[in-house]
Amino acid sequence: MKISVIGCGYLGAVHAASMAELGHEVTGIDVDEIRIGSLSQGIAPFHEPGFNDLLGANATRLTFSTDMSAAHGSRVHFLAVGTPQRPNGSVDLTYVDQAVSDLLPHLQPGDLVVGKSTVPVGTAARLAELVEPTGALLMWNPEFLREGFAVLDTLSPDRLVYGVSDDDSGAQATALLDDVYATILAKETPRLIVNFATAELVKVAANSFLATKISFINAMAEIADVTGANVTQLADAIGHDARIGRKFLNAGIGFGGGCLPKDIRGFVARADELGVGEALAFLTDVDEINMRRRGRVTEILKEELGDLTGKKIAVWGLAFKPDSDDIRDSPALDIVESLAGAGATVIGSDPEATIPATRRIDAVGLGDLVTLDADHRSAARGVDAIVVATEWMDYQNEDAAAIRSLVGNPLVIDGRNCLPDDAWKAAGFRYRGMGRS
Repeated sequence: MKISVIGCGYLGAVHAASMAELGHEVTGIDVDEIRIGSLSQGIAPFHEPGFNDLLGANATRLTFSTDMSAAHGSRVHFLAVGTPQRPNGSVDLTYVDQAVSDLLPHLQPGDLVVGKSTVPVGTAARLAELVEPTGALLMWNPEFLREGFAVLDTLSPDRLVYGVSDDDSGAQATALLDDVYATILAKETPRLIVNFATAELVKVAANSFLATKISFINAMAEIADVTGANVTQLADAIGHDARIGRKFLNAGIGFGGGCLPKDIRGFVARADELGVGEALAFLTDVDEINMRRRGRVTEILKEELGDLTGKKIAVWGLAFKPDSDDIRDSPALDIVESLAGAGATVIGSDPEATIPATRRIDAVGLGDLVTLDADHRSAARGVDAIVVATEWMDYQNEDAAAIRSLVGNPLVIDGRNCLPDDAWKAAGFRYRGMGRS
């Protein structure tokens, strides 16, 4: 089938390549000429395991363009444009609305427009009214990608959710999307048919639940710090309860990225608009707990080193999570900026995120206090402390004794509780974790 994907950022580019992998003829469209140029050459504009290989393997079925007219003739059109956060926390739908407006002249009767972007509830119904005069159909098919596992999550999702119109067109739209996902459905992937509002709520509800679970264990870490409890052992104990489970119960410096923080704030803002803000008031506390965890690292360093002016601190990890170069709302970079603001000299390191991190550091005017080095061992030379801010496996598997020979002062702050603390203590380090010192 001939398919277009509107928006070739992280979500759209991976989706386009994955649809080609399923055997479809796919055109990816984006206004960013540099991004389109890179994708046209088979070069991923961001780090995602397996994505470059996917681009190369499907080059004959993939084309990219900056011209919306390239969507003409496609039977199915996926909307995967960004939905950034406004200063008040609400979702900015400018790119979604513009994409639909630009696509309308190229739609034909029987075409299917499929929303992938995360949007406030009520958006799909509004857009369906715009699409209807063209004779095309609209449905909403939320994505559930995890950065670092995006290719796997697209080709082997744990479920497919179809948000369809309540009228007879819903069955027609379902049949078309079933054809697109035939290979995935053949694996007996669960498929849920719901209305527009439910489909729009699924993604933000899921992310809000995960954010709540993470912030809960981080709140427990705060209690553990003042009582002497070990939050990792606590998580292990309560995680054996099948009603709770162990996943997402890892205390640390909190979550970041382009989804969880944005989605919970947007969800709260939309609930306020709908007059039911009280229903999600708890998410404000979830957000506050998460942001508070970022400041805990600076507090610990001041407890250990006193005045941070002139102190040399290595921060291992800059991306918001491992196996990614995404620095959006990264706790690690907030920590870097906090330490620099306290007068410390910071050497940040990340195997993939140094280039985007450099742009942010320069933008906030901290270039004199912050240097970046992709080699974490080099970054550790002569430092007064190491902060582990992203749980890359290279850091988890590092030889603590070898690092001890490099540092000036053997202090490690494990912001992700990912290091084998006994090994680092045995190597002579003063080890401070999050709720498990």
